[in-house]
Amino acid sequence: MGTMADEAPPHAVRAAFGAHGDPVRLAGGKGGTWRVGDVVLKPAEGDAEVRWRSAVLARLPQSPHFRIARPVRAAGGDWVAGGWEATRAVAGQPDPRRVDDVIRTGAAFHEAVAAVPRPGLLDHRDNPWEYGNRLAFGDGPPPGPRRPSALLDRLLADRRPICLPEQIVHGDLLGNVLFADGLPPAVIDWAAYWRPAAWASAVAAVDAMVWHGAGGRVIERWAHLPEWGQLLVRAAIFRLGTGHAAGTGHAAGTGHAAGSPQEPEDPYRPVVAMIAGLVTVQKRSSQPT
Repeated sequence: MGTMADEAPPHAVRAAFGAHGDPVRLAGGKGGTWRVGDVVLKPAEGDAEVRWRSAVLARLPQSPHFRIARPVRAAGGDWVAGGWEATRAVAGQPDPRRVDDVIRTGAAFHEAVAAVPRPGLLDHRDNPWEYGNRLAFGDGPPPGPRRPSALLDRLLADRRPICLPEQIVHGDLLGNVLFADGLPPAVIDWAAYWRPAAWASAVAAVDAMVWHGAGGRVIERWAHLPEWGQLLVRAAIFRLGTGHAAGTGHAAGTGHAAGSPQEPEDPYRPVVAMIAGLVTVQKRSSQPT
């Protein structure tokens, strides 16, 4: 028997969201996202989070710097119907090679949502991505063994305290910014975290270097961001820590393509070495002469 992610949205769900036409499966994600006419539908993963995110995006003013996939209400007024959520389709394709444009778009999005209060629902997440998030910032992830990793241990040893303002951010930007000629980039699939805004930029930079061949110059170009070296350390811990949550009892939960469970370590080794080099340089430059 197929799972919801394997099956097209049923007719009742399509009708609830006013989606007309034949369902077409979209690439990316977990294969469970479908376009029906001008509506995109996918299984809702956490109704409370869907409702919070949809309410925020519905109120967000238009911007000349980015577009968003506007949420669609179901006929009954809810943002969820039959276990599904919906947004308006937006033109464009991801391009991970354009990491600098992704970071700039993320910065504009984060400025637009900077005043959004921290949602309490973040306290109740229990999945490998939340484990990696808490491990990265030393927020005390639930006790339990993780797979041995000298690479992760090195990053944890390089982590130092930082003091930066936190806000709601998009923690998985690189594959979720769409580019279309003549239009501002579109931000989709908001993975919400409460962290420094520049940490989201660091995650995008790490993802681009590890998986899409971006060289070390990407971290040099953004080295003016506050605590950049330490945010890169936390971005790499976040991604690697997600895959090392074995034995902690975390549910599979929702996730991101670049930070899926069982994250392979070898592609990270040269990137971690570059981050360690930057941290060393920044540490020396901050010491009094």
